[in-house]
Amino acid sequence: MRNLEFGITRATSVFFTLLTAALLAGCYAPVRLMPTPVSFSNGDIDPFEKIGEKLQTTEVPVLYATNRLALIEHPDPVHTIVPTDDLRMGVAHVRVGDETLDWETLHRLSTSADPDERPIVQLERLEQLAVLKSDEEVKNSPEAQAFFALVNKALAASPNSELLIYVHGSNNTVPRAAAQAAQFRHFTGRRMVVLVFMWPSAGSILRYLTDVNNAASTVEPFSRMVELLAENTTASKIDVLAYSAGAQVLSPALVRLGTPRPGETRAQLQQRLRLGQIYFAAPDIDTRRFVNELGGYIDIIERVSIAANLNDSVLRFAAIVGRASRAGRPDVTELDEEQTRFLVEASRKLRFDLIRVDPKDIPNLPESSHAFWYDDPWVSGDMLAQFLLNAPPPRRGLDEQLTPGGARYWRFPADFYDRIYRLFSR
Repeated sequence: MRNLEFGITRATSVFFTLLTAALLAGCYAPVRLMPTPVSFSNGDIDPFEKIGEKLQTTEVPVLYATNRLALIEHPDPVHTIVPTDDLRMGVAHVRVGDETLDWETLHRLSTSADPDERPIVQLERLEQLAVLKSDEEVKNSPEAQAFFALVNKALAASPNSELLIYVHGSNNTVPRAAAQAAQFRHFTGRRMVVLVFMWPSAGSILRYLTDVNNAASTVEPFSRMVELLAENTTASKIDVLAYSAGAQVLSPALVRLGTPRPGETRAQLQQRLRLGQIYFAAPDIDTRRFVNELGGYIDIIERVSIAANLNDSVLRFAAIVGRASRAGRPDVTELDEEQTRFLVEASRKLRFDLIRVDPKDIPNLPESSHAFWYDDPWVSGDMLAQFLLNAPPPRRGLDEQLTPGGARYWRFPADFYDRIYRLFSR
């Protein structure tokens, strides 16, 4: 028995050593501008061609909302990792590069496969505009009304009338979350209005379980924020991109949002919320839980997508900690017969897309990649086609495949570059 206990202790020690080595270094590294999505990398298609002179700048502000407790509110808010039910909202002022980087250089880097080192994307400051208490209504808060008026002003000025919410993963900080959201907005050609929801991640892989608990505490305030955006903005649709453990916020929140109000039909609920593209990138959430929750909201969403790398090293460790496979690296043998039947049905008839991100299909994709949604030009190009063009997988050039059990999934073909180029050319 003593030998067994020693073996378990040593295995645990090795696990955390490897986990730290695999992830900790990357967490404190600065966010650098992601590689140019393949759809824009040859210079023929310029997503910035029609932006006005005011947007031709290295500044990329994004909206933000957070349920982090604030130690200091003004002039520059200082947030903790303590979750609250209150919502703090404002503008995150983000810049690509330093003062020496000009628009012409940024434009060149953003419309080519230039091998030069990518500039750092950094948060300069948060401009908090409103605090909405958990029991406070927007109509009673002039600050909240002003914030939503700002959202509507941004939507009116944008070529795209949809609003995208970015939900970051665990092991994250406020500056990192804002920078990731800003670079996504940048590569939409500054066409989309982006709001980053910054839930209270502890910012350390060694506090992963704290993040799991804080994600659970964020479900209610995040759900409330989505409803407030639906009620108080002119967004034609509300899209959501959730990365990694952001799925632990988004998935149960969608179930919560999928519960109709008294006397409300599901069709009326769908019309009220206007939820469009829901994209889970490398979702770190129990596979069985995800499948169960999917059934609670799939009928009120325009499209639900999962991008999964079955070799994802981060989710391999998360599965050990969570004692179950993750939806971004699923083990379908964990599903019971009813769950399997539903997943097959959803993939073939209910606008649920499983996108296999396979290093064998995608040039230069690291085999164990977890950050592929922004690190890989093919994946980011495909994702932008989904959000910008609302294009389903066949139109985006992905190839349909079937598992032995009959579930449908999508793969990247060898000529994906040509297919996505033709799509954006049109």
